[in-house]
Amino acid sequence: MNELTEAVRRAAASETSAEFQRRVEAQADDVLEDVRSGRLDNRHFSVGLELEAYAVDADGRLAPVPEAAFDAPNCSPELGVHNVEVHTHPDAAAGTGFRRQAATLETALAGARTVLQEADRRLVLDGMWTVPPAEGTAAYLDAGTETDGVFLPENMRPIPRYVAIDAAIRARDGGRIPVGLPGLDDARSILVESLTTSIQPHLQIPTATDLPRYLNVATRTMGPVLSLSANSPFLPADRYEGLDAEDVLSETPHECRVPVFERSVNVGGIEKCRVPEDYDDVAEVIDRIVEDETLAPVLSEAGDDGDADAEADGDASYASSVPEFVTKRGTFWRWVRPVFGGDVPHVDDGGSAAPGNDDASVRIEYRPLPTQPTVRDTVGLQALVVGLVRGIVVADHPVKGLAWEDARDSFYAAVADGPAADLEWVGSHGDRIDATPAVRDEVFSLARHGLRELGVEDETAEWLLSPIEARQSATHTSPSAWKRARVRERLDAGETLPDAVRAMQREYVEKAATGRAFATWERA
Repeated sequence: MNELTEAVRRAAASETSAEFQRRVEAQADDVLEDVRSGRLDNRHFSVGLELEAYAVDADGRLAPVPEAAFDAPNCSPELGVHNVEVHTHPDAAAGTGFRRQAATLETALAGARTVLQEADRRLVLDGMWTVPPAEGTAAYLDAGTETDGVFLPENMRPIPRYVAIDAAIRARDGGRIPVGLPGLDDARSILVESLTTSIQPHLQIPTATDLPRYLNVATRTMGPVLSLSANSPFLPADRYEGLDAEDVLSETPHECRVPVFERSVNVGGIEKCRVPEDYDDVAEVIDRIVEDETLAPVLSEAGDDGDADAEADGDASYASSVPEFVTKRGTFWRWVRPVFGGDVPHVDDGGSAAPGNDDASVRIEYRPLPTQPTVRDTVGLQALVVGLVRGIVVADHPVKGLAWEDARDSFYAAVADGPAADLEWVGSHGDRIDATPAVRDEVFSLARHGLRELGVEDETAEWLLSPIEARQSATHTSPSAWKRARVRERLDAGETLPDAVRAMQREYVEKAATGRAFATWERA
């Protein structure tokens, strides 16, 4: 029995599950006490980011990321061998924090790209890979071996936590994971999630007990923000062989990554990934993590550091004090979720930690957004999210009272229709707003207000928001709309859907490689 299969065996044992939950509950009490005592408070609102990407070979086909890439600063492995994650350390938002975030991303991506170039590969910033590897998508996703009764996906990173989660999910659904999209009915493992890539803006808040208010407000913003940023309207091209193009276009959402992720983990009647319901207080936030369905419990003395994301997601010293709670939070898959115990931010000079707390922090993690074509687009969306959430809170804006059901429906409307979605919003005077242009006007106005309240200079705010705001008047409002239009043009010219998707992807990769913000593509 090897390390991977042993990890699955331990995670599946009933005694592991019982002891794990006992520790989670005890550590949750400690976290709540730390929140109430102010241990997780900070003096600054701070920002951070995770960005996922994938590698392609010289022919634009999906390819593995060389291990040496993860020696580059701020680069980490992800679920698939073709995936890479770039992350930033939190910066105080005031002053030049956002510019430091952009510089960190550029440096990290440059380091990873140098390694990939030596292997004749490229790094692609995109919401979903669509040009399959040489053996084809089905063979790539299904490849693997059964060892000691455990399926080990060949193209998944051999990280015990990933394999244990996969085994737990597969066991709940008879060994196949339903996807239910045109061209992809199901998959053999959660490796199907590696089709998708995302950006995850972070907002650290100074007062930890304010967390529920910020989480609830963030939920109200998901529909409008996603409608501007959708970027995954197609699956890998070979999945469309023999399918009717018009049926595919009419039945496939603008943001495929949302149903792919939800359906790959929401198995056995359990909704692990969903829009979070509103919270009344911080104790309820912690209780929901404790009560969430457990996947792949890991006991800290078993030689595992717990959550594989802990290095990027939280302060190592704090995480080591509540390891089972951190592991449990790692599968608390909500489109907006809380993180207790994150790193403390850098101050404006970019050097030392912010005064007042050298231990840990609390943040919201905003998860519904696909990876964008460029760093400019990425930090622009980061600023839009952070500014919008802060702006709504500080202005006590009436949209915070939008019914949860309406916020949920607005999000899924954006998933389905991208920039053409019917959005739900409440205006500054408490009136319902249904016209998309009016909703977006309020969104950018509130984002500017929030950035100003965070101490971001007007010039920097304009630099951040202008690439995203310009999408409103661009030929195509979101990258997903651009992709669908390009495919439509080629279909009208007589190409097959698989060929049209491949050609669109080649053009996307070349345009993204220029670094020009998406809104300028049609003017270049």
